[in-house]
Amino acid sequence: MPSTPLVSVILPAYNAGARLFCALDSLLAQDMDDFEVVVVDDGSSDDTRMVLARYAWQDRRVRPVYTPHGGIVSALSAGLEEARAPLVARMDADDVSRPERLGLQAGYLEAHPETGVISCLVEYGGDRRANEGYATYVDWANSVIDRRDIRMQRFVESPLPHPSVMFRRDVLERLGGYRQGDFPEDYELWLRWMDQGVVVDKLPETLLRWNDSPRRLSRTDPRYDVDAFYAVKAQYLAAWLERRNPHHPGVVVAGAGRTARKRAEMLVEHGVRITAYLDVDPDKIGHVVHGRPVLHRDQAPGPDDCFVLSFVASRGAREDIGAFLASRGFELGKNWLPAA
Repeated sequence: MPSTPLVSVILPAYNAGARLFCALDSLLAQDMDDFEVVVVDDGSSDDTRMVLARYAWQDRRVRPVYTPHGGIVSALSAGLEEARAPLVARMDADDVSRPERLGLQAGYLEAHPETGVISCLVEYGGDRRANEGYATYVDWANSVIDRRDIRMQRFVESPLPHPSVMFRRDVLERLGGYRQGDFPEDYELWLRWMDQGVVVDKLPETLLRWNDSPRRLSRTDPRYDVDAFYAVKAQYLAAWLERRNPHHPGVVVAGAGRTARKRAEMLVEHGVRITAYLDVDPDKIGHVVHGRPVLHRDQAPGPDDCFVLSFVASRGAREDIGAFLASRGFELGKNWLPAA
């Protein structure tokens, strides 16, 4: 391995001794050799340390880092401190990379100097019937592929499964890395970088199996609950609207249900003014909520007179409101945007 590899894979591990070998075997079987795997043992109490020592002895590309237990952001930051390469890939101890993953992603970044982050499609590794919500998210993320879609859909959910990415170290150095807070650290990072104009792309190949473990932080940590996602996106969505909404600070919100209103209301804290709600439920139409009228969507002002944010999130409803707004002359990113 050269003194400065092309890619550093950052892999945090906490009590992962029973499953870490699958992740490491998949990385060491990559069809490129110019990489290192920086595995951060985040104060594990099982045999993670022993597993790491064995792999590091067998293959010098594996570089263990041992830290007191501090959580995911602390572990990621420790890994980035140790990483030597100009390109940084992410992976978790539950996951498996296909042999071509690192080579394809590194090759794409080398061929596209304008791109700061490259992701890929992921295979859902779990019980779709028991965990339908998570599987549905994976299907959605796999449908958001080209760079414009990633930009336009980023306020719906994170379009980048965290373990699927590779990014340039200079972006990290220029715009900062993972932040500690009561929010999902990866989603905040993507929103912050895209807010600063970082180009994000996604390969249309499935290069990672994203195993849905019951131990995943997204299942167990309150920083990853739905309200935390909406709170962090509100900050960056409000900044986007300030630059792009010709009617700023006013917006019309599609979706007058209690959940939609609660999530849209987070924008008010950042200076956005909700002027009206749109809905199709006759039980809601005609009401006034906090001084804002609830209109039938057919009564919505035209695209020259308002900017619509859609907080309609039920299955099929997001596509329905998009088709309706398009039929009224609204253009995605110009005078409407999905936010749920």
